[in-house]
Amino acid sequence: MTNELSKSKYFFLILILGTLTALGPFSIDMYLPGFPAIGKDLGVDPTRVALSLSSFFIGISAGQLLYGPLLDRFGRKKPLYIGLVLYVISSIGCMYISSLNGLIILRFIQAIGSCAAAVASVAMVRDLFPVKDNAKVFALLMLVVGTSPMIAPTVGSYVTSAFSWHAVFLILGIMGALILIATILWLPESYQPDTSMSLKPGPIISNFLSVVSEPQFYTYTFAGAISFSGLFAYVSASPQVFMDIYKLSDKAYGWIFAGLSVGLIGSSQVNSQLLKRFSSQQIVPVALVCQTITGLIFIVCAWNNFLSLAGIIVLLFIYLCCLGFINPNTSALSLAPFSKNAGSASSLMGATQMGIGALASTVVSLYNTHTATPMAITMCGTSLLALFILLVCRRNIKTAVAAVPGAATIAH
Repeated sequence: MTNELSKSKYFFLILILGTLTALGPFSIDMYLPGFPAIGKDLGVDPTRVALSLSSFFIGISAGQLLYGPLLDRFGRKKPLYIGLVLYVISSIGCMYISSLNGLIILRFIQAIGSCAAAVASVAMVRDLFPVKDNAKVFALLMLVVGTSPMIAPTVGSYVTSAFSWHAVFLILGIMGALILIATILWLPESYQPDTSMSLKPGPIISNFLSVVSEPQFYTYTFAGAISFSGLFAYVSASPQVFMDIYKLSDKAYGWIFAGLSVGLIGSSQVNSQLLKRFSSQQIVPVALVCQTITGLIFIVCAWNNFLSLAGIIVLLFIYLCCLGFINPNTSALSLAPFSKNAGSASSLMGATQMGIGALASTVVSLYNTHTATPMAITMCGTSLLALFILLVCRRNIKTAVAAVPGAATIAH
């Protein structure tokens, strides 16, 4: 089936998978400009509202471990339906919340629902497309996903200004409902239920252990997840940095956030072209080195108060460009060794990414120094650690999954 996909079918599948993947980022980015308004209405400091973002990251991390075995046991679509319904219900609930603790809890539940879409979409890439094309497909998904930070905060700022932050969650609920309808009507089931897959804790843990014991998986999953957690630190700290320190309006913040996302989108598409000449293993370390250097410059400038608004925008743009090269390649390399249990592998990869991201987000939220230094330290620290893990652990990869020369050249 995969090799016979027409161009129109290929595009349509990418579009649906992209909307599934984008649901989580939209849920993260769209309410960011409303932090001051949410804090005012709930009677808390706007920086404390970021804890609801951390709870969302924790929910996605925990939920992906749940959905992985379910996707392998029952097929991809049934667990996906359950997750999307849960997402819609919790989104509507967020509209009527009156306390920060309530928002934190509902955001956690909303994340449990949205992560079904994230895990299923990644697993279906592995199901529907050849291994040699996976990095290209992930880069295309990055293009669809990358529009969310361009659109979501800008739309969120105007919705918050024109109506209120409550309307943002109404829109998210409607989006979830529309994606559910599209999934039911047009997304094919890509994996037949595996009745031999046990849902008892023992076999599930054993299955996860077999996945994480694969050197190629743990090398690129941990390196990619830790590197990507720098993005979570940026997302959590950026409302305070831009709207509190640099005194920008919510609308101006939305436009800057959108502009910075161009770096992530553009570099992921440049990555697709580079894969015609270089392997994913060659691209990842170079991008990590560049990201680390950018992080070090960021720390020096933030620590010494050298950062103008233009300076911090340039540094963040370069940092996000590096992520556009790292994430598609580490994702493809992590999943390449798996076929039968791709759902469990994708959920474990996603849980690792979101769990580490939640930690980075929480660290930035707790250290409110009214400077960009906590964000700079966290972003640089994640890059340094990711580079260290890559250089140390990739020595354990003995036999790579064969790549097809000239295509995606994912030298797995």
